[in-house]
Amino acid sequence: MGFDPWDAAFVADPYPAYRQLREQGRALWWEATGQWLVPHYADVSALLRDRRLGRTYLHRFSHEEFGREAPPPEHEPFHVLNGNGLLDLEDPAHARVRRLVSKAFTPRTVERLAPAVDRLAGELVGQLLADGGGDLLSVVAEPLPVAVIAELLGVPAQDRALLRPWSADICGMFELRPDEETAQRAVRASVEFSAYLRELIAERRKEPGEDLISGLIAAHDEDARLSEQEMISTCVLLLNAGHEATVNTTVNGWWTLFRHPEQLAALDSEKLSTAVDELMRFDTPLQMFERWVLDEITVGDTVIPRGAEVALLFGSANRDPARFEHPDVLDLERADNPHLSFGAGIHYCLGAPLARRELTASFGALLADGVPPLKLVREPRWRDGYVIRGLDELLVEF
Repeated sequence: MGFDPWDAAFVADPYPAYRQLREQGRALWWEATGQWLVPHYADVSALLRDRRLGRTYLHRFSHEEFGREAPPPEHEPFHVLNGNGLLDLEDPAHARVRRLVSKAFTPRTVERLAPAVDRLAGELVGQLLADGGGDLLSVVAEPLPVAVIAELLGVPAQDRALLRPWSADICGMFELRPDEETAQRAVRASVEFSAYLRELIAERRKEPGEDLISGLIAAHDEDARLSEQEMISTCVLLLNAGHEATVNTTVNGWWTLFRHPEQLAALDSEKLSTAVDELMRFDTPLQMFERWVLDEITVGDTVIPRGAEVALLFGSANRDPARFEHPDVLDLERADNPHLSFGAGIHYCLGAPLARRELTASFGALLADGVPPLKLVREPRWRDGYVIRGLDELLVEF
């Protein structure tokens, strides 16, 4: 089986294909999307930090100068929203926005949220236990990070049901070759989500609170402030990135544990910190991270010109035997584990400490004393989509 992100069998288990890619070379041209695939850990890690590449090129070139077509005008709301978020900004704008966001998104903020995270995880697991089981994705994995990010941003409880559908529709555009229907859903969600946040920001300007939006309004550095669009884009990114990866790590991780019963049986609270990172390495929720080549680079013997796009294969890098001993073996006590699931370089995930805290809380609540062992009801199906890769559901019982 070769590399085919639209094939269900590949999405279910892409790792044999990654092994083939690593054997074939360090940079491989892929005609289907006109990208260079980069499958090796050392190259992916280096290119994440290489300033000759960027998430965007518009800070240096026009579409025409870069040899690319501008997106359709009707897609503009999505691209404005996405293009002003931390993930797609490049320096100097990225450095300015990250510096300001970091002032509000501090370790102290994560620590302040910790009791609420633990309490909520316990309540969600308690509901699953009271029901005798159910869909781990919809009952535990999704509600926890959505509620935590909503609490962080200061989104009122009665509005939180709006967030997940908006996020899902926007994230559809991050897949390879999204169709027009997907684009229309993303545009509609971008417009609605932006309008909602604009109103919320206006309320916080009048009555600041202890939430992140109030912190972003107050954050400044040498007279530099976030524009309203940057604030909106930052909040959307925090929700999208802050729960998609956590949701998928939870359900993908439990599916992995069910297939490794001896590891699951030996897992306890003392091993959770290393176990969470190993589950992220073993089956990373973000399989691919794309970057534009702003100045010519060389990967191995391959010269990649300016204007090209590289697809950094996180899933392959995290299983590279050149970096990880026995990479296809799940080892929940793996100590040397510099996986790339949170990225690297200037775009390293700002929310990584919070994500780890949420994952430790949810796995810990399900493994706590007095909670019977979980059992899989039936083998799950994978959702359509490869870049952000996760299960459709995960039915369990106690």
